[in-house]
Amino acid sequence: MRVNGGPFHPPLLEVRGLCKAFVSRSFFGPTRRVVAAEDVSFRVDGSEAVALVGESGSGKSTVARIVLRLETPDAGEIRLQGEDVLARERRRASLGYRGRVQMVFQDPFASLNPVHDVAHHLERPLLRHRRSTAAAARAQATELLRTVGLEPAEEFIGRHPHELSGGQRQRVAIARALAVEPDLLVADEPTSMLDVSIRMGVLNLLAQLKRERRLAILLITHDLASARYLAERILVLFRGRVVEDGPSADLVKAPAHPYTRALLAAAADAGTAEPLAKRARGAGGVEPAGGCPFASRCGEVLDVCRTVDPAPRPVGGRRVRCHLYPDGAQAPGS
Repeated sequence: MRVNGGPFHPPLLEVRGLCKAFVSRSFFGPTRRVVAAEDVSFRVDGSEAVALVGESGSGKSTVARIVLRLETPDAGEIRLQGEDVLARERRRASLGYRGRVQMVFQDPFASLNPVHDVAHHLERPLLRHRRSTAAAARAQATELLRTVGLEPAEEFIGRHPHELSGGQRQRVAIARALAVEPDLLVADEPTSMLDVSIRMGVLNLLAQLKRERRLAILLITHDLASARYLAERILVLFRGRVVEDGPSADLVKAPAHPYTRALLAAAADAGTAEPLAKRARGAGGVEPAGGCPFASRCGEVLDVCRTVDPAPRPVGGRRVRCHLYPDGAQAPGS
C-alpha cells in the first residue's frame, strides 16, 4: 500500500478501541463496575513521544499495563507495526514483544531487587534476551550506565539499590529497559517520586534517548507540564475515556475540555491539586448512569451533558469529547 506516492508504514504502536472494566465487590455494600478504559484509541510513531495525562484513577496506568501485556483488555486491539499482538499472543506476551516494548516504573526502589547489585539488574536482561554473552555482559552493563549518565560507571556497577539516590535508581531502571534495545519505552510517572530538583534531569535523559536512539516513548503522567516538555502529542483521560487529544503545544496553550482546563489550573495552583485528586478518587471511576462522566464536576455543564455522553468531535485541530463544541468549533484562544 502507498500513500501520496510513497510507501505506507504502519505506526509503531496502534491501540484501537481498548476497553477494560473491573468489578469492585464489598461484603456489605453493592457491587460496582469500575471503568478503567473505555474505547481508548491512539498511535505512537517511531521516535515519537505521546503522553497519557490524567488524575489518579483516570485509567492511564491501566492502559499502560495493557500495552505492556500485564493486563488483559475486555475488548480492543494492540498492533505493533501493523501486527495484531493480541490475536497472535492471547495468553501472555512473547519474549520478542517484551524485547520491543519495555517499561520504566514509577517507584525505582520497588522495581529493583534490593538483594542484587546494579550489575545483576543490567546483565540479566542482556543475557535473557541474548543481547550479550556472559563474558561481555559486564562491559555492556557498564556502558549502559554511561548512557544514562551514571559516571564513573565502574563505581556504580557494584552498588546495591539502597546505596543509590532516587534519581540514580531511576537511571538504573532506564538503563535496564535500554538493555534489550526496545522500540518503545513506556514510562509510568517516571519522575513523580523524585525530588523536584532532579526531575528535569530524568526528563532531559528521556528526551536525549528519544532523539539519539530514535526511541518512541509512551509517557504516563498527571503533570501536563512534563507532558508538554517531552511529548509531541497529549491524550487527556478522565474515567477511562479520552476527553481531549492533540498536539501538546496547542492543547496546553488553549485547552478545550473543562477537565483539561482543571488539570492546568491544578498545576498552576498547588493548593488545588490535592483536592482535585481527592475528588477523582472519590468518584472512583464508577460507571455513570448516563450523560457525560465529568458533568457532576463541570462548571460549564449543559442540560444535555446530564443525559447524553458526548462523542469525540474535531475542535481546532484536535479531538474533544464535550457538548460545548458543535462540529467545526474552535477551542478558546485558538
